[in-house]
Formats: sequence, C-alpha cells, structure tokens
Amino acid sequence: MTETQSTHMESTAYDVVVLGAGPVGENVADRTRAAGLTTAVVEGELVGGECSYWACMPSKALLRPVIARADARRVPGLRQSVQGPLDAAAVLAHRDEYTSHWKDDGQVGWLEGIGADLYRGHGRLTGPRTVTVTGSDGGRRVLTARHAVAVCTGSRAQLPDLPGLAEVEPWTSREATSARSVPGRLVVVGGGVVATEMACAWQALGSRVTVLVRGKGLLNRMEPFAGELVAEALTEAGADIRTGTSVKSVTRENGTVLVVTDGGDRIEADEILFATGRAPRTDDIGLETIGIEPGAWLGVDDSLRVTGHDWLYAVGDVNHRALLTHQGKYQARIAGAAIAARAAGEPVRAEDWGAHAASADHSAVPQVVFTDPEVAAVGLSLAEAEQEGHRVRAVDVDLSSVAGAGLYGDGYKGRARMVVDLEDEILRGLTLVGPGVGELIHSATIAVAARVPVARLWHAVPSYPTISEVWLRLLEAYRDA
Repeated sequence: MTETQSTHMESTAYDVVVLGAGPVGENVADRTRAAGLTTAVVEGELVGGECSYWACMPSKALLRPVIARADARRVPGLRQSVQGPLDAAAVLAHRDEYTSHWKDDGQVGWLEGIGADLYRGHGRLTGPRTVTVTGSDGGRRVLTARHAVAVCTGSRAQLPDLPGLAEVEPWTSREATSARSVPGRLVVVGGGVVATEMACAWQALGSRVTVLVRGKGLLNRMEPFAGELVAEALTEAGADIRTGTSVKSVTRENGTVLVVTDGGDRIEADEILFATGRAPRTDDIGLETIGIEPGAWLGVDDSLRVTGHDWLYAVGDVNHRALLTHQGKYQARIAGAAIAARAAGEPVRAEDWGAHAASADHSAVPQVVFTDPEVAAVGLSLAEAEQEGHRVRAVDVDLSSVAGAGLYGDGYKGRARMVVDLEDEILRGLTLVGPGVGELIHSATIAVAARVPVARLWHAVPSYPTISEVWLRLLEAYRDA
C-alpha cells in the first residue's frame, strides 16, 4: 500500500503505528519490520522528512562547494585556479539533485521494500493506541496499534513574536535551504548552527550577509573558541557580524526588508532568515486525547517511552534530548529494539548502555558544523563538565602545530580542546575547529562513548602525517601539564 484515499471511515490494526516518515520514523519502521511486526507509517508531507529536503542534505549540498573552494585556495599550485566566484546556478542545481527535486518516490519505494504500509495524510491520536489519518481528499482511516505508537514528527523553526512578521514572509531554515536564487542582501538573525552554516553558504554564493546575534558570539553552546574562529572567518569573507544585537522590528515594502535593531540601526535586505530556535511538531497530533498538553516536548525514559504511557514512544526531535538527525536515528534503533522486545515478552535491557537504552544521548552526542572552518564536538564542553560537578582539566592544542594540518593547506588555523575527567582519567568531551576536522570526530565519539582511559589512548597510534595526529599532541599536553 502506498497511499490511502478513502472516502469513508475504515479501521486497520497494526502492531506498530509510526507518526512521521522522516529519517527517525523510517528507522523505527525498519527495526520493527525487521522484528516481524506489522507497521504503518503516517506522513503528511514528503517521505524522508526535514533532513532530506530542507535541512541536512540540501544545506550540505550548498556548503560542500564553499568548503572545497576554501580548501583549494589554501593549497599552493592550486589556489590560482579557483579564484573566481562560485557558479551559483550550478550549486543550486546540484542541491536540487540531492533533494531529488523535492520528490519522494525513492524513499516511498524504500518503505515499500521493507514491508511497511504508508498512509499519506495528517495523523492525529484519537485515543490510546489509536491514530486517525485524514487524507488530502478528506477521507479518514483509523489505525490501531497492538503494541506501540511512535511519535516521530520532528521539530519546526520557531519565529519570534514580532508584529507583522508574517507579512514580511521571512526565511526559516526551510527557505534558506531551498531558495531558487541568491539574494543580493541577506540578514541572518541568530548565532547557532543554522545561522552560521547558512551565513557561510549564502555569503560564498554572492549575498552580502549581515548576522545579528543577541548574545556575545556565535555557537554559544560550544567551546568559546569555536564561535570565535568561525566569526573571524566569516568576517574575513565579507560578512558583517553584530553581537549583542536584537531585532526590534522588521517590515517589507516594495520587496525590500527593513530591519530596525534595538540599538537603532536600520538595515535593508532582500531577505531575512530567522534561525532562532526550534519547536516540537506536537501541536496538532491529538495529544490532548491522552492527557498531554498539545505543543509540548515529550518526556521519555531511556527506551524512548513517553512518561506515563506504556504504549507511546517519542523519538527524535520531539523528545528534546538531542535535536540532531544522527541522534534521532540512533534513538530510533533503540526504540525499535525496545518495542520489539516488549512485543515478544522479552526482557528489556534499559540499564545504562544496555541494548534498549539511549545512553549516548546523555554523554556522547557528536555534532559537526559545516562552516569554514568546520567545527566538530562530542560530549561535554569544559563549562558543561564543571557545571555537572566533574573535576576536569582542559587540554588545548593549536592544530597548526600538527604536521598533517600544514600539508592540508597554507595558513591552516585551528584548535582542539580535550576535557579529561581527573577522577576516572577518561574523556568527557573533545572539540575541534579547523578545515577537515569533521571526519575526525567519530574517533572522539568512540573514546567518549566507550569511556576509554587516557592511558589506553596512548596505544591508539595516529597515522603520520594526518590531522588525526592531534590526538598524540593532546595526550602529550595532558601528560606534560
């Protein structure tokens, strides 16, 4: 079954019903089907979700030529060949290919291949273990779940409460990743991952970018030097970054956006992007029918089961544990295994680091910010570790001191910080900033998740000459401190 177009109420029973067919919902369905459970998936938009069409894939397709050109310009003998502007039309066309031109045929085929049934339409809970799907033709279908309903509806951009903002038609992350042309002037409001990545992409594609940050700097949830190095590079590229600045009003007249800041500055632009946070897509999925406030983040245990409801799971962004696609997919694998175990009457291993516990969400969450320079981090920052009461030491290394960095390109700038727990002598976190560091973060993730002792890390020898030699430099700095 690929689509329901029913003009009257029908009811169908499944073992599992999944609300949302993004990467998280797809992975829950994959695991429950692999366990032999009949599974229905409900989706009101495109199968593949936010990541495939308006987030991870299109944003990285926009950023890849930006970063590749920046890397090439650091290499003697090559930089002279890449001094011209990017071919914006070609970049946007490549982005369109990566989003399958916003068509989901391939992902629908994948769902069919695993044996899941897809229902297109708006799905709402209408009681315990019950989901009613309203199709585009108004027809409704009732789905009942013998074992579990998994809410995988993700999150949406949260816009500030500014008078008349809707009439301005501002960009959110969706418009920023799917725009058909390059705006001459772009104002970016926010200082997080979406703001920095989109500022980097559109500045390189030809926009004159102004970034307005309410706080002290960019990427304020990471080590301070991460935001500082990204801000320095964006400024060198031509962006105007203003910290300690809020938007007081925004209007659009004759196609021009006028932004007035709390400091009285007036900025004109062709488009304005608000990257000011996320809200859960739980406002219209029937939570009130089971005693939960609509629009709420859903609290879960480590098996991703919603508090107080033994049949309801909330997986991915909706539980607010880690708003990252890869963590949502990790949670989906855990939730799928837990649902299957409970359905079979088997023991559920939800203890710390058990087969049915999303333990990594607490201490080993990796993230890469695909700016130039890249930022990669896993685990706790120094400030977070100290706030949690750990006795830790931070060890910093200038990445330009690593032989592999010098070969990567002239003028390499970067920094690494390792946060070591002095009680257990394990890593609590690692942050890397510099060209090419995104591919290094998984080794750090393994070290943090597996709680590898520092003494054991000495025997994990990095290849020479690669940037991964930073591991040796960090360990030497820790030893010699």
